Amino acid sequence: MERTLKNGSVTNVSRAEVLCQELERRRLASGGWAYLSGAQASVEVTCLAILGLLGAVDGDITAGVGLRSLLEWQNADGSWPALAGDSEGSWTTSLALITVSMTGSSREVVDRAARSLVETRGREAHWLWRWKFKTIDRQTGIDPDKFGWPWIPGSTSWVIPTAFAIIALKQFSACNRSGIARRRIRTGIEMLVDRVCVGGGWNAGNRAAYGMALAPHEEATAVALMALQDEPRTLLIEKSLDWLRHQGPILHAVSSLAWTILSLFLFGAPVDDLKSRLAVLVSDPSNVCNNATLAVAALGLRCGETIHPFALIR
Repeated sequence: MERTLKNGSVTNVSRAEVLCQELERRRLASGGWAYLSGAQASVEVTCLAILGLLGAVDGDITAGVGLRSLLEWQNADGSWPALAGDSEGSWTTSLALITVSMTGSSREVVDRAARSLVETRGREAHWLWRWKFKTIDRQTGIDPDKFGWPWIPGSTSWVIPTAFAIIALKQFSACNRSGIARRRIRTGIEMLVDRVCVGGGWNAGNRAAYGMALAPHEEATAVALMALQDEPRTLLIEKSLDWLRHQGPILHAVSSLAWTILSLFLFGAPVDDLKSRLAVLVSDPSNVCNNATLAVAALGLRCGETIHPFALIR
């Protein structure tokens, strides 16, 4: 039964429960979730769905089914592919590590994932690509000595994969002493600092292209800030936070708004009004076709009510 406020509007928590019910309904027979209505499960969507369902009414059961599938998809080297059935590891390893850590999976699964993540790096880490960026592609304005994580092996570092990898390794390192993991975290943070846009915020990858400054994106900025939540509040972070705060009230994209809520909450910013706006945007969950968006919206609406999956120990 839905709980209502004095003005008759559905509460954010009960709206989140409706989204979770829809997520449960959309689960594939294989145990995971696809992006849309396809039959091939996505590791990203499955992770977000598991995290979104944890603690929801009857959600733990469905999350457990999804988790069993997620564990089956882990590669021998500890990585996860982008899609179930593929063999090549991808950026989803970081999101999977966050998920299996939060759900109390075995130490072996967690350690293998962390090892794989530590060993993965953007191709600019290779001396040949560093030389290329320093001599031929200088218009990008990046420092190739500061590298993060790619979407797929063999490509350059990108903001969102790097930010999720930092969060995953910081959570892992909180309970596991690993000098190499901590060094890898610092390199990733240096990469994010190097790629910040003029005026704050982050674009998908570089801060400039062909000598022109690039504009920041909400989702990239939100995830990058989550990776920096326990770092000293530098001017760079403050400017990026300020930019994201100003974007929140004018956002109409469900995914961007949900990620903004999850990020701002970790910095102590008020998010109740943003959650109310998000509840309106997802009032009919059947209109949200992308299951990753549906899962993130559930996380955003339940932000502050349940354990934040991307929170770091300060």
